[in-house]
Amino acid sequence: VQLQASGGGLVQPGGSLRLSCVASGSIFSGVVMGWFRQAPGKQRELVAEITSGGIEKYGDFVKDRFSISRDNRKNTVYLEMNNLESDDTGVYYCRVFNRLTGSRTWGQGTQVTVSS
Repeated sequence: VQLQASGGGLVQPGGSLRLSCVASGSIFSGVVMGWFRQAPGKQRELVAEITSGGIEKYGDFVKDRFSISRDNRKNTVYLEMNNLESDDTGVYYCRVFNRLTGSRTWGQGTQVTVSS
């Protein structure tokens, strides 16, 4: 499995970005797809994840600002981020988690910078 993330960039506070992550290779339909982020000097943390059945989970800091979705036919997961704040700055990684095997696959990360 390989993951290709895109959509990061520089945005002003209050702005929006949409991240995409395409999974290629052998994908089990029951995997959990999600986004994590890591700011400089901080640990990687969960942003949001979604099961193949559409059950969503968000980090506490999201506060209804972000929305995760996936297209199972395209093996793609999206993260819509609104009302971005400077604390949202970091590298955003997509991840595929196979609950049957316990395997986790990470994408290369995409930089999100929120600054005026």
